[in-house]
Amino acid sequence: MNHSEHLGMPEAPSTARIATLDSLREHLQWAIELEHATLPPYLCALYSLDPSRNPDAVQVLSGVFVEEMIHLALAANLLNAVGGRPRLDAPHLLPRHPRPLPHADPSLELSLVPFGPEALEMFLRLEQPALPGAPAEGDGYETIGQFYDAVEEGLRHLCAELGEREVFRGDPARQVTAGPFAHTGGQLTAVTDLSSALAALEEIVEQGEGTARGEVWDGDQDIFHPERDEVSHYYRFQELKLGRRYRKGDTPKSGPTGDPVAVDLTGIRPVRPNQRMADFPVGSPIRAAQEGFNRTYCDLLRLLEQAFNGSPQTLGPATGTMYALKAQAQGLMEMPAGDGTTAGPTFEYVPAESRSS
Repeated sequence: MNHSEHLGMPEAPSTARIATLDSLREHLQWAIELEHATLPPYLCALYSLDPSRNPDAVQVLSGVFVEEMIHLALAANLLNAVGGRPRLDAPHLLPRHPRPLPHADPSLELSLVPFGPEALEMFLRLEQPALPGAPAEGDGYETIGQFYDAVEEGLRHLCAELGEREVFRGDPARQVTAGPFAHTGGQLTAVTDLSSALAALEEIVEQGEGTARGEVWDGDQDIFHPERDEVSHYYRFQELKLGRRYRKGDTPKSGPTGDPVAVDLTGIRPVRPNQRMADFPVGSPIRAAQEGFNRTYCDLLRLLEQAFNGSPQTLGPATGTMYALKAQAQGLMEMPAGDGTTAGPTFEYVPAESRSS
């Protein structure tokens, strides 16, 4: 992934090199928080779609969501492999929207909005490929690829300095390799050494930006259309924006020249952007439904944290919780909120002691 390395040149020093194991663990926790931060905006846009009128957009967003869950699990595997403890059930993972991506350039901002042009531009900015030769950036990164380049540099540096056995000291039993993600286009693999760690990083970046920085494809087969190669997240959103699919021979420069992709902007629930529970009176039906959704979502974070901390069997219940979330979110989006908009999920943190419904 490092361009200088591919050319046989010495590594260029990074401005904020990850030079200690503690710093590596801190950055891998940030990676978990980064991958998690993408989930609420993707879910809000996905649940706003009428599946019968927008099947193409539903397919794209549901596929991207599942792959982001794989990236979250891979980031947890990476942190566990180097002796860290993944945290997900914590208030700072659910700040108020609009919010920046964790430790990123402020232009990487996330909002809870229904599907449409604004959501598409946000997703394209989020999944934007790094420019060729862009520096690795462990903090204040402009693209997710640059952040993961910094993690890769840190891993290589520490393995060279301390030896792989000292770096990959985590308990292999804490690696998550199956669960609800086993039958998707992505690969959820155990991380036990430098080569499996680099493969995990490559999986995360290629599914977002495309292979070899500058290709449309992500290296997997399309799970919905096995006869086709799969397009990376960034270019899947381009397909929705431009109304065409990429086909063999297409490049980022040519744009998509394949079959039409239909988006019906009238088949989207008009969810009011960036809602908060405080927008609605205590005891009102919308407030009660939002509280119920937030309890379920925080319960999902609890189950995932347990799964990544030595109890992989909780991935099963976590999957069931995701189905409950979908029903709760879609129920909210049927509730009029005034001004022609509907209610929606707020993704606010609920302390564990307040979650029994």
